[in-house]
Amino acid sequence: METQGASNPWAGKKIFTTGEAALVCKVSQQTIIRCFDAGRLDGFRVPGSKFRRIPREELLRFMRANSISTGSLEGDRQRVLLIDDHEESINTLRQALERDGRFELRVATDGYDAGLLTMSFRPHAIVVELGLSWLDVPGLCRRLRGDAALKDIRLVVCRGAGMGERAIDAGVDGVISKPLAGEAVALKLVSLLGLEGDDEGSRRRSRTAS
Repeated sequence: METQGASNPWAGKKIFTTGEAALVCKVSQQTIIRCFDAGRLDGFRVPGSKFRRIPREELLRFMRANSISTGSLEGDRQRVLLIDDHEESINTLRQALERDGRFELRVATDGYDAGLLTMSFRPHAIVVELGLSWLDVPGLCRRLRGDAALKDIRLVVCRGAGMGERAIDAGVDGVISKPLAGEAVALKLVSLLGLEGDDEGSRRRSRTAS
């Protein structure tokens, strides 16, 4: 899997100094220190010193709460988690998202990986196969919406014929009918994640098609 480390110096960093947080947020170091001391930005002090340290997830929370773009931490690509154990469907979606160029895809083929990747990968969107016997999609939706750190994740389900409306009833953000068409899922993600106006993405697709 391609990583963003080469282009994003903050990609793997877990703990930030106040100076680094200021660079990421594009504010002064004193602003970060004031927010830290006022309790608006959580973190900890290095034992035996006055130095402040800020965990990555807390910095992201602070940035989102103050409408600061998180692109410098998260990169330009939208993270997508596919929960499926059908190789054909996985390859179909992988190829479509690679052609688009605006997404980073991870795949979970069992419940353990699905939970682990949801917490570690922090996807912007989850695409899930509704017919998986080991996954409770309505339960997944309830857990996502009930967690303040995960509630903004977009949830798209792929539904086969005869599965009724239960996916929609679960409160998911989008439903794709099978057989799975990778381009249809990509278009749904583009819409849900607000990427329609991304001219760079359009140029990538044009170059791929030419």
